Amino acid sequence: MDLSCFKAYDLRGQVPEQLNPDLAERIGRAYVEVTGAKKVIVGYDIRLSSPDIAKALSDGLMAAGADVFDIGLCGTEQVYFATSHYGMDGGIMVTASHNPKNHNGMKMVGPESRPISSDNGLNDIRDRVLEPFTDAPQKGRYDTIDAMDDYVQHLLGYIDTSSLKPLSIVCNAGNGGAGLVIDQLEQHLPFTFVKVHHEADGNFPNGVPNPILPENRSATAEAVVAEKAAMGIAWDGDYDRCFFFDENGRFIEGYYIVGLLADQFLRKTGGGAVIHDPRLTWNTLDLVKAAGGTPVESKTGHAFIKQRMRDEDAVYGGEMSAHHYFRDFAYCDSGMIPWLLVAERLCQSGQSLSSLIDARIEAYPASGEINRTIADPKAVISAIEAKYSEQGGSVSKVDGVSIEFDDWRFNLRMSNTEPVVRLNVEARGDKALMEAKTEELLAEMDRLNH
Repeated sequence: MDLSCFKAYDLRGQVPEQLNPDLAERIGRAYVEVTGAKKVIVGYDIRLSSPDIAKALSDGLMAAGADVFDIGLCGTEQVYFATSHYGMDGGIMVTASHNPKNHNGMKMVGPESRPISSDNGLNDIRDRVLEPFTDAPQKGRYDTIDAMDDYVQHLLGYIDTSSLKPLSIVCNAGNGGAGLVIDQLEQHLPFTFVKVHHEADGNFPNGVPNPILPENRSATAEAVVAEKAAMGIAWDGDYDRCFFFDENGRFIEGYYIVGLLADQFLRKTGGGAVIHDPRLTWNTLDLVKAAGGTPVESKTGHAFIKQRMRDEDAVYGGEMSAHHYFRDFAYCDSGMIPWLLVAERLCQSGQSLSSLIDARIEAYPASGEINRTIADPKAVISAIEAKYSEQGGSVSKVDGVSIEFDDWRFNLRMSNTEPVVRLNVEARGDKALMEAKTEELLAEMDRLNH
C-alpha cells in the first residue's frame, strides 16, 4: 500500500495512485483507533474525487464506531468551525487545497480543532493503516449538519456591520468553494460583489485556484480596474488563504496585510498578543506596538502558529503566506474573516486600500519571498550566516536564520518540502538599500551554490 500521501501536516497525493476510497476507508478506521474520537465532522472540497473519498472515509469512521456528522461541500475553515462550535471530538476535511485537480488529500483536527500533524498522531494513523482491522461492536451513525448559517453568523460577529458602507468588491473564487460563502454573506452586507470564476467547478476550467502564482492574478486585477472596485479578493480552492488587490489592481504582498489586520483587530480588543512569522517583521512590530499589542514571533507553519496562539492566548496571528488565525475561530486560519476586517477598515477610515498600504511599503520596503533551488541548502545558509554575523548583524534562529542590522534585515530558511532556500529582505524606509542588499545576497547564494 502506497502511503506517500502522508505529509508532515496533512495528506496529499494523486488520485487514485496515492489516495483512493479504499485507503480513505482505512484512514477513517485508523483515525478512530488512534484518537479515540466518538463524534467526527467530515467535509469536502469541490474536487471531482472528493465526494467518493469523503464517503469512504465516513464508512471507515463508522465501522470503527464513531458517529459521523457530514457538513458536505465546504472550505477547510468550516470543518475547523464545526468541530469546535458543535463540541465534536475531531474533524476531517477532504481537500488538496491548491494542488492540481487530479490530486486530493485530508486535513485532520482533534478536539477544539487542534491540528493533527506528524508529531501528534498523523504518523500513528499512517502506521495503523497497514494493520488489519475488525469492526467495532456497535457501528457509528451517520448524520448531516447544515453548518452554513451558524458559520456565516459567526463571521459577521468579527465586524461592526452598522459601520459598513456600499463598496464594490471583486471576488475571485477560482472555481473553488469560496463563492458559496460569498453568496450567503452577500445578503447581510451593503457591498456589491463582482464575481469572477465564481461557480464551484472541480474541473478548474480557469486553472488551479492558487493566487500566489503570478499568472493566476490577472483575472482579479483586470476586473478591479474595469469595475472601478474598492478592492479585489482571491482565494485558493479550500479558501483557507485569501489574497488582496488594491483599487488599482495591484497585488498586495501578504506581509503588509498582516500588519493591517493586526492593527484593525487590536483597535477592537484594545490590546493582546499577536503572533507573526520571522520572515519579515518590522512593519508588523511597529503597528502592533502602536496599537497597544504585544508582538510574538513564532516558527512558520500552521501547527506552530496555532500552538503559539494557544500558549499566548493571542487575539490574532498572521503569516505572510496569506494564512490568518483568530482566537475566537478556535485559533484556526480563515480566508473569510480577513477580507471582512479590511472592508470594515475601508468603510470606517474612508481611505483607499492603496493609501493604507503605500504608507507601510514606504516605511518598510520588502523584497517579497524569493526562492532559489540550492544543491546544499544547509551549507549555503551557514556560510551566509557566518559572513553577515561577522559584519555585526544580530542573529536569530526562530526559523532558519534571521540577521538584523540597524537599517536592514533578512531571513533565509529552507523549505520544508523542496530543495529550495527562501529569502526575504526588508529595510527601514530605504527601498534602494533593500534592493541592493537583495541583489548582494542572491549573488552570494549563487556563488556558494557553484
